[in-house]
Amino acid sequence: MLVDVAAKESTTMTASTRETRIVADPTVPQVIITREFDAPPDAVFRAHTDPELFARWIGPRDIATVIDTWDCRSGGSYRYVQQTEGFEGGFRGCFHEVRPGELIVQTFTFEGMPDGVALERLSFEDLGGRTRLTATSLVDSFEDRDAFLASGMEVGVREGYEQLDGLLVERVA
Repeated sequence: MLVDVAAKESTTMTASTRETRIVADPTVPQVIITREFDAPPDAVFRAHTDPELFARWIGPRDIATVIDTWDCRSGGSYRYVQQTEGFEGGFRGCFHEVRPGELIVQTFTFEGMPDGVALERLSFEDLGGRTRLTATSLVDSFEDRDAFLASGMEVGVREGYEQLDGLLVERVA
């Protein structure tokens, strides 16, 4: 049985017409995020792989993102820093597999917790001019997963995707 985090915690109205589903699996320490976008997979994929575009939409809304390194190809790596008043945090990882318009498999580490590494799989499904993005994050313990869920990540995810909606209207493809 999956636990729908969004259904339990989402009472905030947003400007977006798309629902972001955040689901925690009680049998595996993973989180599955599903969201649809009104743009083709190539455009949504590009917004995830172009560092300038990525820095413009990654959430939360009130935080600035500075790209330190970005080599988005199979075997490449990345590092970026997010800053807001009272917070600065680095995030880094490796791109394991990158298939244009289709799939990104990567690792993700918050440098404040360097022993924690998530394995993330982002798939871009073509819905006939629209895209369903499914992001699965697997961590090594239920404690890490629960800390991830309790961190307020759902706000950053939702606000980031709302910013991505706006970016996609600009036709980034």
